[in-house]
Amino acid sequence: MWYQTEIRLRPRSRGFHLVTDEIIDALPVLHDIEMGVMQVFIKHTSASLTLNENADPTVRQDMESHFNHSVPECAPYYRHTYEGDDDMPAHIKASLLGASVTVPITQGHLNLGTWQGIYLGEHRDQGGSRTLVVTLQGAPTAG
Repeated sequence: MWYQTEIRLRPRSRGFHLVTDEIIDALPVLHDIEMGVMQVFIKHTSASLTLNENADPTVRQDMESHFNHSVPECAPYYRHTYEGDDDMPAHIKASLLGASVTVPITQGHLNLGTWQGIYLGEHRDQGGSRTLVVTLQGAPTAG
């Protein structure tokens, strides 16, 4: 069984945001898969996806602080500057973190660790809505 859809996420402020529930809510067919995989791809070059801590919001704040320190705005060597001070750093952060995540599906549920969640890394000050392509592949539940 294969299934693919696009999910449009609401605009979010700069930072790291848990989007696991938003993705699951858009996938009623997920419950029909006994065993498989979900691949989520973001169709943008200034935002990213990653898996990390889903319980303590200070982890997301620390992630944002670390990436802002590691990839500063207004570096004198940036040439791609005409879309704003946050644009080139956003591209670098997106490349460092990646454009997709893959999660196993077991008995109709994402088989994440107890403290794992899917993060949207919004690396622009005004990123706007973001589009995800979600592809599910798996064996259907018996019945």
